[in-house]
Amino acid sequence: MSEHPTSDALPEYAERVLDVAELIPPGRVMTYGDIAEWLGDGGPRQVGRAMALYGGAVPWWRVVRADGALLPGHELRALDHYREENTPLREASRSAEGHVPRLDMRRARWDGVADGGPGPEGDDGGGAHT
Repeated sequence: MSEHPTSDALPEYAERVLDVAELIPPGRVMTYGDIAEWLGDGGPRQVGRAMALYGGAVPWWRVVRADGALLPGHELRALDHYREENTPLREASRSAEGHVPRLDMRRARWDGVADGGPGPEGDDGGGAHT
């Protein structure tokens, strides 16, 4: 059972998005599009909306943009989590605004299967692939 609000207080799609976010192992990330693909429903914008409205109780920093840019307005909080979890980062160039690193998506992206994670609906395959 998930630790976010009950389904009575949470739209069904948002609950499904948060359930996936809770599965992402420390040090790994999934994109908004990866989660939509995993669910077989919606798209990156719908996942982003669910995370924006309801994602505070799950590891929100593990659900990211496909380009590896950190969530605007939450960069420092996210960086603390990424460093604590040893999430692969790419250091920012000197010309990058604020010198904020990006996620190393090639190394940090989780396909929903590797690292011993279960597949959707309890099967051993599927999920978003890189």
